[in-house]
Amino acid sequence: MKVSMHNWMRPEPIEHTIKRLARLGYDGIEISGEPQSFDAGEVRGLLDKHGLECWGAVTLMTVGRDLLDQDPYVRMGSVQYVKDCLTFVSELGGRIVTVVPSTVGKTVPMATPAEEWGWAVEALKRCQEHAERVGVRIALEPLNRFETYFLNRCEQALALAEEVGGDCGVALDAFHMNIEESDLLGAIRAAGDRLADFHVADNNRMPPGYGALDWDAIVRELVGIGYDGHMTVEFVASVDRSIISDRTEIGDASEAGGGVAMEKFLRDHSTGAVPESYYDRYAADSVNRLRAALAANSAPTI
Repeated sequence: MKVSMHNWMRPEPIEHTIKRLARLGYDGIEISGEPQSFDAGEVRGLLDKHGLECWGAVTLMTVGRDLLDQDPYVRMGSVQYVKDCLTFVSELGGRIVTVVPSTVGKTVPMATPAEEWGWAVEALKRCQEHAERVGVRIALEPLNRFETYFLNRCEQALALAEEVGGDCGVALDAFHMNIEESDLLGAIRAAGDRLADFHVADNNRMPPGYGALDWDAIVRELVGIGYDGHMTVEFVASVDRSIISDRTEIGDASEAGGGVAMEKFLRDHSTGAVPESYYDRYAADSVNRLRAALAANSAPTI
């Protein structure tokens, strides 16, 4: 297993992000699913220069991106968006794209469960065809009920992946699992070889080790099912306006940059403009905690 990190949580020049990850000892990046924001050749050159790899990307399902929207033209546009992410990752030499099927923050259905499931399967089959053409694996990610009503648990993602077919897999996120799964470790075992990606944040969505989750047990389970992909760090430092806060310097999302859609996305995730000193510390503590868990739980060499 290797350790990567997302970059959507702090809008900044990609060169700055890649330098930080290299300096802190990460293996790679799971890059924001915004193909139009990056030059693939430039990013690949930066990764090569700093000895990192692109593990993959995560779709950023902002408003207007929804594979199960009642409007067929929104679904068509969203399929093209996922295809663009897949092509982008292929150009970077990456291996996976984590797909959240519906708009993050959309919590009210537009049709019956059967209709929406059918729309999702139809759209994802088209994405899967493209994924196979470009040699990148799709990983369907369940989110907690406060961010989506569609996929919340591993068993649901597995059922959808089965209907999509091919090598369509699932991505599990410890933060969301802590809310939705009755047995977090059991969900990892149930995913088995369908597990194509694993996202890392503690139960409070802070870096691993800042909350209540048992990271040694989680890593032990990942080792046990033979998962050999990346653990991708995805902490979200929340804004804390209380008088006892130790995060008073986190500014409003409008200060983070990235445009209106990203501003809303950050606000919806209860975060904002995180100072570099905080971000560096959280990123360093994350990789160090995961490396320690890997060292303690890796299979012995014979």
